[in-house]
Amino acid sequence: MQKNWLQPDWEPGLSITNVPIKHFIDLGIKVLVLDVDGTLLPRTENVVHNSVFSWVKEARDNFSLHLLSNNPSRKRIESISRNLNINFTYKAAKPTRGALREVVNNFHLNPHNIAIIGDRLFTDILAGNRLGLYTVLVKPLASNGNICKSNRTQRFEQKIAGFLGAIYMCNYI
Repeated sequence: MQKNWLQPDWEPGLSITNVPIKHFIDLGIKVLVLDVDGTLLPRTENVVHNSVFSWVKEARDNFSLHLLSNNPSRKRIESISRNLNINFTYKAAKPTRGALREVVNNFHLNPHNIAIIGDRLFTDILAGNRLGLYTVLVKPLASNGNICKSNRTQRFEQKIAGFLGAIYMCNYI
């Protein structure tokens, strides 16, 4: 059976700050590629919540990390990258594979040892699945560090993906 490209490998129903690091350790993951907007902070914000700093610190103790964003603002993504002390790629044009493939190739690992974590099916999950990465769909973050209650975009994408054959285990918030 062929995998549906819009189906994440794991959808924990959590924001990134509550995703357990041990899950990735148990899978043999060595690298975490992190989406920025929606995943680490709201699209309209420039300040990362303290809970994200804590999660990133724990993740950095166990994995190599890389930020991968479709955002066209080098200044914004570079600022976030500096604050988190993580290398970055901006203007990634996900779901196209070019920028993500370059990141994967730079780590010289089997794609199965790399996970991509993001909040969007039609960018993060699709791009990761196209390259054979372990894909994780998280709930978008609000500025207070909690799950964003108005995640209409994610719900809409899940409905469309469902019509296309993807199955989602988490209920909508």
